[in-house]
Amino acid sequence: MGTELFGYKLRIKQLSVLLIASAFVVSCGASKNASASKKSGTKTIAKSENLRKLDSRFDGKVPRSINEILKDAEKYLGTPYKFGGNTSSGFDCSGFTVKVFEENDFSLPRRSTDQAEAGKNIDIREVKPGDLLFFATAGGSRVSHVGIVHDIGPDGEVRFIHASTSKGVIISSLNEKYWNKAYLHAQRVL
Repeated sequence: MGTELFGYKLRIKQLSVLLIASAFVVSCGASKNASASKKSGTKTIAKSENLRKLDSRFDGKVPRSINEILKDAEKYLGTPYKFGGNTSSGFDCSGFTVKVFEENDFSLPRRSTDQAEAGKNIDIREVKPGDLLFFATAGGSRVSHVGIVHDIGPDGEVRFIHASTSKGVIISSLNEKYWNKAYLHAQRVL
């Protein structure tokens, strides 16, 4: 009876570790076709036929205050992913957005689900640099990832900077299949 109980407890612990690891993997998303470069900043991702049209019509000037936020975000390119992280030694997705906005005297809630309710909900066609994008990386409609709109390409391509689980802080595109499928909505907090 004692070894049977020990085996049962061991299986429960193993299952608990597996569940925690699974939550970690889907908590802030990952990208297979992530694009980031410290030199050029971004590269254009060609659209596939099966993607939703998630383009922005923004073609205006970016205010200096937003440019400062984006510069602060860019200085963290390549910083590794760390669950619960909110420092330059490692970030999770919402820790990254909190840190970048905090450095610019703007307070955001710590969790991506709470950030998703801050500010004003906006249509993707209206997004501009500095807006927040929210994703359901585990499927469904529950917010599990956040990124900051980095730039809008001449063709309307929306690129965003974020802390991905697989590559740390990178710049990705809504034209990437993974992010296009996971996209939920945008919020303007500034």
